[in-house]
Amino acid sequence: MATDYRPGDAGDFDRLYRDSYSRILRTLIGVLGDRAAAEDCTQDAFVRAYKAWATWRGDAPAEAWLHRIAVRVAISHRRHAQLGSVTELLRRVGRPRDVAPVSDSVVETDAFLAALRQLPPQQAAAIVLRHHHGYSSREIAASLGIPESTVASRLAHARRRLAALLPDQDGATRLRPQRRSR
Repeated sequence: MATDYRPGDAGDFDRLYRDSYSRILRTLIGVLGDRAAAEDCTQDAFVRAYKAWATWRGDAPAEAWLHRIAVRVAISHRRHAQLGSVTELLRRVGRPRDVAPVSDSVVETDAFLAALRQLPPQQAAAIVLRHHHGYSSREIAASLGIPESTVASRLAHARRRLAALLPDQDGATRLRPQRRSR
């Protein structure tokens, strides 16, 4: 809840960091499709949030505010990566292929990540927030700073696109909302 944290209080920000880091990271893994880039963007998002912590108004839940910052950081990262795609390719060449995923979550499977990467970042973020974190449309709207009706539209477009991208894996029906632990 928005009133659980006091803007500018370092202890509250530390608690917010501990409580929300893994959800922010998983969201960005879904948006970016690359765990290393998601970790970098997650840290960048928390640094930006910390710098702005004193100005947080509390009009949206703190975690929704963080998600908004994180998704913007990820979108900026994707744009930058597209501009330097040769550099991005060279950076990834040394990455071992036999590293086991940290989680067996559907959001972290290779095929699903590849499909999410082909979605616009806003659609990918909506899918991860709904089906991995179990956020309601209202919570997604607050996290992304958009109207609830836009959330429904983004989810519908993303599901159709994922179904087309993952036809042999039945991508549309594999998406089941996860229960959030609080």
